[in-house]
Amino acid sequence: MKKIIINIVSVFVLLLMVNCQEDNLGFGALDTPANLQVTAEILGKTTALPNGDGSGKVKFTSTAENAISYKYVFSDGTSQNSPSGILENTFATPGTNTYTVTVIASGAGGIATNMTLEVTVFSDFKDEQAVQFLTGGASRKWYWAQSEDGHLGVGPNVAWSDPTFGTKNYYPDFYSAKANEKSATCLYNSVMTFSLVGGQMKFELDNKGQTLYNGALKGGGDDACYDLNTSGAKTVTLSKSESFITKNPDNATQTRGTMINIADSGFMGYFVGTSSYEILSITDNRMVVRVIQSGNPFLAWYHTFTTTAPGSAGTTTPTDYTVLKFSDEFNVDGAPDPTKWGYDLGTGDNGWGNGEAQTYTNAADNVIVQGGNLKITAKKSGTGYTSARLKTEDKFEFTYGKIEVKAKLPVGGGTWPAIWSLGQDYKTNAWPKCGEIDFMEHRGNDPNVIHGTLHYPGNFGGNGNTAKTTITNAASEFHIYKTIWSPTSIQFYVDDKLFHTFSNSSSVPFNSDFFMILNVAMGGTFGGAIDSAFSQSSMEIDYVRIYQ
Repeated sequence: MKKIIINIVSVFVLLLMVNCQEDNLGFGALDTPANLQVTAEILGKTTALPNGDGSGKVKFTSTAENAISYKYVFSDGTSQNSPSGILENTFATPGTNTYTVTVIASGAGGIATNMTLEVTVFSDFKDEQAVQFLTGGASRKWYWAQSEDGHLGVGPNVAWSDPTFGTKNYYPDFYSAKANEKSATCLYNSVMTFSLVGGQMKFELDNKGQTLYNGALKGGGDDACYDLNTSGAKTVTLSKSESFITKNPDNATQTRGTMINIADSGFMGYFVGTSSYEILSITDNRMVVRVIQSGNPFLAWYHTFTTTAPGSAGTTTPTDYTVLKFSDEFNVDGAPDPTKWGYDLGTGDNGWGNGEAQTYTNAADNVIVQGGNLKITAKKSGTGYTSARLKTEDKFEFTYGKIEVKAKLPVGGGTWPAIWSLGQDYKTNAWPKCGEIDFMEHRGNDPNVIHGTLHYPGNFGGNGNTAKTTITNAASEFHIYKTIWSPTSIQFYVDDKLFHTFSNSSSVPFNSDFFMILNVAMGGTFGGAIDSAFSQSSMEIDYVRIYQ
């Protein structure tokens, strides 16, 4: 049910009509919008679902004689303009809620007529973790991740099926800014604050008085800074994304699927004329969002933000470690070099702590250097499985550096290849206190999805600090898995594309010696169900290089 109350506005209008009609010549005809009609269609509404299907979407259609524009004002603190009078709005508060909607039809000279109605809508969307990340539970400031390549970029906004650009619709394929590239502009002055106020999320942009505008929205020229007052808190709602990315085959690894909707034309630092941002990924200290350019829906802009303020240690460009301290090019056939690699053997405690199914050996069937590559092969053996796990423990241990491993991954449900490291004091400082850095993990049950994860007290096991990215041909082509580990950050890359950044500090165990581990596990808590048809498959490694 909806209740409609019609109000004809403005004593000011009446005074104009009665006392100042000669002044109408200055404005042209001042015709009051009349016969305002508003319909509200709750999307997904059925007899069984009278308040909608949980999307929270309502389509409004307004018409009025002499109206030249319409504005919708919602009781949740948001508002939107609609020149045509047609607007689809998402009400994101979870549950069944009644909202008051005021529709303002404006005519020439600003004369207006309004109508107020109520709509009762059901929404089942919520993302409490995103709220926690955005606000820190109270208030949190976000800054441009200016020291990262790709902190600002643009790519195609098309369906996955598009033959030219479809497979590139989730990253900035057209342009990607280099680190600090926009330092000569006002872009990096922006400070964005998300806060929780009485259970409602708010957003404030402090742009220091100037905003960088996309050139297409300012006459078609180059991007430039313009004066703009962005003060004041704006209401924020979250809703489910329905973007092209959410329809991709690997959408779960390409987007979080949550939209940030900022009321009253709010925006996040770079003006492209839009106020709704799709969260692709978010952690406590890093966020990547995607926004469609107003007036050109073919273009999607990408922004990367950090909670580390500019000028602090965490925003310096990561050290490009260049001195090669450890390498194995695997050019000598036979067993791996014993001066560089040792083995973990057997089944460990509880399947190496993860319920894994394999037994580790040092047999040539499971580990061999052949044809310029190290091959670690997981095999079915009777009712069980064998594989190998190599490590540099007591042979090479290091603190900080650039780790590069060029590898091709195994195939098959249940395979779990990993390139990782463990704190060398793990025997006396039990995991997770010793720390663990997983430079690369992959599930055969989830092909082409690469994970980078850190485990430490408070964030370990299924609650590790993690991110993932999707690549192509992980099992048929070699890719370079790189991590840059410094006193201020740990950054994970695939083929030089950054996908996860962790802010290092003295409060976490990533500032002492670690050793390298290479292995292929089977099953377990991460590998999952093993395909009954699995016989064998190998992780092949072209080289391992560590620079300091």
